[in-house]
Amino acid sequence: MLTGTARSGAGGGPEVAVIGAGPIGLAVAWRCALAGAAVTGYDPTPGSGAGAVAAGMVAPVAEAIFGERELTGLLAASASRWPAFAAELTAATGADLGYRTDGTLVVGLTADDLTEARRLWTYQRELGLPVTPLRPTGLRECEPALATRVRGGALLPTDHQVDPRRLTAALRRAAERAGVRFVPTAVTDLAGLRADVTVVAAGCGTAALTGLPVRPVKGQILRLRAPAGTAPAIRYVVRGLADGEPVYLVPRRDGEVVVGATVEERSDTEVTAGAVQRLLRAATDLVPELAEYRLVEATAGLRPGTPDNAPILGRLAGRSGPLVAAGHHRHGIALTPVTADLIAELALTGRADPLLDPFTPDRFAPSPPGPAGPDGTEVSGR
Repeated sequence: MLTGTARSGAGGGPEVAVIGAGPIGLAVAWRCALAGAAVTGYDPTPGSGAGAVAAGMVAPVAEAIFGERELTGLLAASASRWPAFAAELTAATGADLGYRTDGTLVVGLTADDLTEARRLWTYQRELGLPVTPLRPTGLRECEPALATRVRGGALLPTDHQVDPRRLTAALRRAAERAGVRFVPTAVTDLAGLRADVTVVAAGCGTAALTGLPVRPVKGQILRLRAPAGTAPAIRYVVRGLADGEPVYLVPRRDGEVVVGATVEERSDTEVTAGAVQRLLRAATDLVPELAEYRLVEATAGLRPGTPDNAPILGRLAGRSGPLVAAGHHRHGIALTPVTADLIAELALTGRADPLLDPFTPDRFAPSPPGPAGPDGTEVSGR
């Protein structure tokens, strides 16, 4: 069992322990330290979680799917904070985060793919989200490298991207400059921490620490490299269906193209030939030129999923419990700014922003027992 005590904060601020040093934990620690708290971060391998293999899409529109309106609202709130968040982090560290606002193209390779995509665009536009349908000619005006077989698509101008590996490195640097102390040790028991506030941002490890239903969801992802000295064939993030296979392509200015990603209810991190084959086939069906790129990395990571696919944000077990910032599943990078702001405010002031209401840990608490009958058994009908 780890024990630890944070230092006194500037101006007598509270002592805050943050468990987990992925983008979420680092951003929370940075925000708390900037506000005058004495922050200690605990992670045996900082930056090695899901963020290390993420593509970095900030996609409030493309990720707006049926039945997740409250999550869509949180994604939109976080996306609106991303420009200022990125500018502040760059000013604090001098780091280029790879934050790009070119937009995203969503495409369908076949008529069936396009029909499925249009169903979702209709829903997204009903929510008031910016979706501009494009014919094949309009798509290729945006991205000439798209395959001529592509039947149609749409432009999502507010769906952006950032490089998660650069982001994580910059957040670590900014947190350290703000006074955060990092302890490279795993926390196995929250009772061993001596701090005014504890924040659990431990990704899939949150389940063991809190009992909350955070499970690993495997994702395999590839990184391709354009020929030396050349930029990728595409400028926009391209997301699409290729004969029913979902795929996304995220270009970086340094010549990298990230291709992803599988979604598997598994807890291993093995890279499989079948997943690589499916991703490469879908990617090259949409952008044939990618077949000439080098395959430089194939990795697998574990997203922290929850039963309703939404993050768990807020206080556990009443007023005295730890705060939780976990279960972000596919949205950890996109939700980093809003999570950091809301959890830091709760940690330092005790005030819970209304944005947190749909995402609190108590939505997964067991139902209270019903009234007992004469024989002492619970009466049904709840």
